[in-house]
Amino acid sequence: MSADAAPIPLERFAEAIVELPLANLHAKAAELRNSIAHLVTSNEQLQEYADDGDRDCADAIRENEDVIARMEARITLLRNEVENRGFRWGEEQPATANGEIGDQMNHDRLDATAPPTSEAHLPAQPARTQGGSLEDGELARRLREQMDEEMPDDDEGVHL
Repeated sequence: MSADAAPIPLERFAEAIVELPLANLHAKAAELRNSIAHLVTSNEQLQEYADDGDRDCADAIRENEDVIARMEARITLLRNEVENRGFRWGEEQPATANGEIGDQMNHDRLDATAPPTSEAHLPAQPARTQGGSLEDGELARRLREQMDEEMPDDDEGVHL
C-alpha cells in the first residue's frame, strides 16, 4: 500500500466479504495472518534499534502495531461471516513444533460432526450441495478415478 492510500474501512470490508465464497474468506484470513507474522518479525528486528533510541524505528513499530490491530479486526470480521453462514471457523489450531500457527480451517457445519478424513470413509455415492457443486469427498474420489484411468499401469517414464 502506498503512503497516501488509506486502508478500506472495516464497515466496507464487512460488506465486501458477504459475497465471497467460503474458501475465499479462509484464504483472506490466511493472507492476513501471514502479513501479521511478517510485521511481528519486522517489529522484533526493529526493537533493538528502538531500544537504543532510534525514533524512526520506534515510530515504525507503532505503525506496524496499528496495522496488525486493523488486520486482526478484519480476521474477526471474516470469522463472524463464516460463523453467520453456519460454519465453524476452526482457526484455533495449536502452534506447530516450529511455533507456526496451524493453517487448516474447519468447514464443518455447526450442527454436524467433523467428516472423516481417511479415504476409506469417503462417500461412495455422489454428494451434491446447492448449486450442483461436489462435496470434498466426492471430488477427491472422482479425481482419483480420473487419474487412475489416465495413468498407464507400466512404470515407464517420469510421472509428475
